[in-house]
Amino acid sequence: MAVPALTVNGQIHAISCSATTTLLQLLRNDLALNSPKYGCGLGECGACTVLVDGVAARACVIPARGVAGRDVTTLEGLRTHGGLQGLHPVQQAFLDTQAAQCGYCLNGMVMMTVALLRHTPEPTEAEIRQQLSHNLCRCGTHLEILQAVRRAAVLMAAPSARPEPVEGRPSPARPELVEGHSSPVRPELVEGRSSPVRPELVEGSEPAERLRQAQPERGAGASTP
Repeated sequence: MAVPALTVNGQIHAISCSATTTLLQLLRNDLALNSPKYGCGLGECGACTVLVDGVAARACVIPARGVAGRDVTTLEGLRTHGGLQGLHPVQQAFLDTQAAQCGYCLNGMVMMTVALLRHTPEPTEAEIRQQLSHNLCRCGTHLEILQAVRRAAVLMAAPSARPEPVEGRPSPARPELVEGHSSPVRPELVEGRSSPVRPELVEGSEPAERLRQAQPERGAGASTP
């Protein structure tokens, strides 16, 4: 009996997992493609979004064996699978508009935008909002994300054109110069690369200990009469 296989970012991989393994588990655990994130496990938040035959799909609820013979694209494959020399226009647009904070939802936002612009190159504001209505951003970066989608549509239409100003603001050479953003979007968030762990988040490290000592004890707030 032939072993089922699927194509991921242009490469064929055998599916040797159990029938209960999800596509998300296969991508992250077996293929080390960590851009799709586990958010809810119910297909509700959109953090795990990938493209299956060009259509946006929630990888956390799709059985890996259910996509045998299909073409799967993850955030890591937008550039390589598409034969691009630089960033995908949607990735570039999210960088240009600084449309991220923690970055956890960014994979889903980018992949849904790619899917939208493939079948609707010039979406209306209502179409953009409808496409992203089931992708959750806990940081509340929705206005910048909408701006990124509008900019992506421009870049997709003329990818070789010189970037135009975004909503009246110049497009800077350095992302940190974008007005109102002191901390630029890190490129690894839109390319699917791992983001380094901040030392203060590592339990027991010196920065973590300093952070803990700087925080008041729980319940030790100012007393009230």
